[in-house]
Amino acid sequence: MATEKKGIRKRVEVAEAVPMYSNAKTSSVLKVVKRPENHLTLMEKLALVEKGISKESLESLKAIAGLDYEQLAQVLNVARATLINKKSPDKFNTDLSDKIMSLADIFSYGFEVFEDHDHFRKWLQSPLRALGGKKPFDLLHSSFGREEVRNLIGRIEHGVYS
Repeated sequence: MATEKKGIRKRVEVAEAVPMYSNAKTSSVLKVVKRPENHLTLMEKLALVEKGISKESLESLKAIAGLDYEQLAQVLNVARATLINKKSPDKFNTDLSDKIMSLADIFSYGFEVFEDHDHFRKWLQSPLRALGGKKPFDLLHSSFGREEVRNLIGRIEHGVYS
């Protein structure tokens, strides 16, 4: 088990050594690694989650995603105070870090596919026929909803009418 964790850490260090993409649409949302979150392997994401996502990374997500603490609290299923009261260098627990990573992954993927941050943010707030008239943002509070939104972005990426 300890050997396995060392292997995970080593892969994350390798991921961090890769130069950041120069194109703004493909940059990291959390600023924890040099690659977009949707380009990380599952093991790299797992290592970052186990290490814990910092308040600084959450602030980066908040700014890039254009969300306020109320919206973040809603999609992460936590009290707003939990997010606000965390000190800057401190890290969130594994469960919350997992949700933050998942949300960052969706935003990273959406920014890449839509090629425009504002356009993706507007899409998230638009009722969609493919979701029964619901807004994608309203589904981000659960793992199943995040999976459905990610699948829908994938369909858009591949030109499937959605």
